[in-house]
Amino acid sequence: MTLQEKILEDIKTSMKSAQKLRLETLRTIRAGLLEKEVEKRPTGGMKPEDELVVLIAASKKRKEAIEIYRQNNRIDLAEQEEHELAIIQEYLPKQVSSDEITVFIQKTIKELNASSQKDFGKVMPIIVKEFKGRADGKLIQELVKNNLGA
Repeated sequence: MTLQEKILEDIKTSMKSAQKLRLETLRTIRAGLLEKEVEKRPTGGMKPEDELVVLIAASKKRKEAIEIYRQNNRIDLAEQEEHELAIIQEYLPKQVSSDEITVFIQKTIKELNASSQKDFGKVMPIIVKEFKGRADGKLIQELVKNNLGA
């Protein structure tokens, strides 16, 4: 079952059980997936990586909104965004811990003989590629900087 098929099934389930927030969130994800599918038609259609890009973008959007709402003391809106984020994260790959990322970063730094912040541009793309969809980009950036001796 593809991600789109799973989301469609979950939309039906949410309709039957009257889960309004879940239904709206799933419809938003589905719309994003359909939009991406139309965009990818000329180049051979959707790939799992494309689906992941849509989910990551939706997740990032919610995280940014949560931060803004909390800064402006809109706890009610922040909580709604947190619920939406939790729903989106159900469809993302299992997130890895910062310890796992750190171990991989240290191994990569050693392999590349990286020693300072000047090597950030060499290390970062490798780490991002390895953990795409399984770790937050800001966390990865912070860990790489710390391990290169910020």
